[in-house]
Amino acid sequence: MASIIKVDTIQDQDGNNIINENANTITIGKSGDSVNVTPGAIKDSSGNVIISKSGTAVTIGASGDTVSVASGAEFVGGGIQWQSDIKTSAFTAVAGEGYWINTTSAAITMTLPASASVGDTIEFSDYARTWGDNAVTINTNSLNFQGATSPSPVYDTNGQSVRIVYSGATQGWIPTSDDDVTYETPQVSATVDFLIIAGGGSGGNAESAGGGGAGGYRNSYSTEPSGGGGSSESSVDLFGSSVYTITVGAGGAAPGSDGSDSSITGTGVSLTSIGGGTGGADGGSGGGENNSPPAGSGTANQGFGGGTGETPQNTAGGGGGAGEVGDTDGAGHGGDGLSSSITGSAVTRAGGGGGCRDNESRPGGTGGGGNGRRKDLPSTPATSGTNNTGSGGGGGSSGQGDAGGNGGSGVVIMRIPTADYTGTTTGSPTVSIDGTDTVLVYNSSGTYTA
Repeated sequence: MASIIKVDTIQDQDGNNIINENANTITIGKSGDSVNVTPGAIKDSSGNVIISKSGTAVTIGASGDTVSVASGAEFVGGGIQWQSDIKTSAFTAVAGEGYWINTTSAAITMTLPASASVGDTIEFSDYARTWGDNAVTINTNSLNFQGATSPSPVYDTNGQSVRIVYSGATQGWIPTSDDDVTYETPQVSATVDFLIIAGGGSGGNAESAGGGGAGGYRNSYSTEPSGGGGSSESSVDLFGSSVYTITVGAGGAAPGSDGSDSSITGTGVSLTSIGGGTGGADGGSGGGENNSPPAGSGTANQGFGGGTGETPQNTAGGGGGAGEVGDTDGAGHGGDGLSSSITGSAVTRAGGGGGCRDNESRPGGTGGGGNGRRKDLPSTPATSGTNNTGSGGGGGSSGQGDAGGNGGSGVVIMRIPTADYTGTTTGSPTVSIDGTDTVLVYNSSGTYTA
């Protein structure tokens, strides 16, 4: 039978503790000692190596063994080794290390190791709670991060602490803790075309008021005239599992109100069309000139400016349209809108409102622009722009109690490859199929989840 010696402390011949137990903590040696095992291994009673050393590497257990730590025990000095130098500029991380990253002065890029093994772990934390102002960007160094090498992960939440663990080549580095374990490398799920038209401006508020300007017009589906309005833009990428907010701007309410902006916003996308100006004001398309205020100018690549009218018959200027300046077709005429076939058939939208005139109604521009008031005929008041075209309202006459026409509300249209369409929407868009694409027409605000 083996002998058992029960002691709390084993000392050397000089009285120094070499093995000591205190409150369940066992210490071998003392600070500054070298603990040697000769001939380089500790074996169990069957001759199996349980602790060995080769070079500078110390191995606990043999291949196939399970090494256990008693419940409540912990390794002191093991695990992640936190670095004392605070990182304030770009650096390359090392597996097994932790970093305090201070972005007070500037954003920082942390490059991951060029190679990694399963279980490699790196931690990093916001030292000064400034990541929201200056983010930390991860250079993956060609290894996958959540299954992809791009886009580069970005951490931009104040006070965030992150732990990433390497899982193998397929998924690569995976955050096991980053507050909400955000998906940092979202992948493109669809490339879509769009038409975004803001709300049109109302007719002006004056004795002889100018027509309202059309809402800003942004389009990617086909090439439109360049310059003042409707320039063709590039299609946009939507990212999987991301929610995109669609805002449809209201038309300006008479008297004298600009239209509201329309937009698509979400991960990787920020597109806004500017509301049309009321008679005499700037906007996506400018309002026409009243008796005294100057004509409004349009927003570059979204809409044209308003017309200036003319003195005979007190003709106020027509509002600018997406396709041309107000008054292009005659004094007081609203500027014409633009035609798009994004839904599968050609539709003209975003016409400017007509200006007020003494003895003749001035027409709104094609695409839904409201007509201006004929001052000498009570039965011909100004009319409103057509809703969901972003057209401007016709100019009225405050002297005849005619406040002018309201601007038409805007519209947002998205054309998505049917193979990529998720069907997850809010706001009840009209959904149709054109060829290989699904078309969503938002006449009111809502969302689309990619």
